[in-house]
Amino acid sequence: MILKIDFETKRFPCYYNALGISIIKESLKASDEEYYKKLYFYKEKSNKATKNFSYSIFIKDYTIENTEFIVNDRVTMYLSTPDLEFGLKIYNGFVKKKQYKYKEYELKKIRVDLVKEKKITKEQVIFKTLSPICVKNKEGKFLDIDDNEYLKELNYVTNMILNNYRGYGLKRELSFESLDMKKVVVKEPLREFKKVTNREYQYVNAFKGKFALIGDIEDLNDIYKLGIGFKRGQAFGNLDVVAEEVI
Repeated sequence: MILKIDFETKRFPCYYNALGISIIKESLKASDEEYYKKLYFYKEKSNKATKNFSYSIFIKDYTIENTEFIVNDRVTMYLSTPDLEFGLKIYNGFVKKKQYKYKEYELKKIRVDLVKEKKITKEQVIFKTLSPICVKNKEGKFLDIDDNEYLKELNYVTNMILNNYRGYGLKRELSFESLDMKKVVVKEPLREFKKVTNREYQYVNAFKGKFALIGDIEDLNDIYKLGIGFKRGQAFGNLDVVAEEVI
């Protein structure tokens, strides 16, 4: 299931990951608060388990002032998931909610649409990123695509994500080829990061563009809707299919 949600707002933060998470949480609460609590809390503590969705945000017609987008048109969120229960809950929440408020930002929902999914039928597919991909190693270092550990850690996190969603991991190890990937550094203000490091921002090395992925067809279809890499629930790793078979 892929949703497209349009919002009207005058201002939008450049560092919008936390706002995006807030929108998703508020929509789930509006739909089913018990489901929201089960998803985000475990024994009254934050539930760190991977979530079965990814999302991206696009701002149409804007200027930038300091750390804000001045929005002349609209903000659009794309959210994808293979989890039908989650998809129905979040869809119903978006339909119910009319207004969203996060700190000093207010958004008015314009409309919610279902986007037609693409079906992957071959073992080779070209994806483009709708939000950048980040991969890190066990020490927490964000990796460059040409790092020797990159493919191993990409397979590791994908196996974990698939296992959390469907009860079993990768059916076959993935092969990854960068076709037109460019590095982007995403600046994130995180409270937990500041508590540990006493630094205001975390800098995430990530990559956006086109890449080829080779693997099992079922795996590829689930990856398409789950997203790929770390931090998918924080506006990373959201994907679209460009073509099948490597060109």
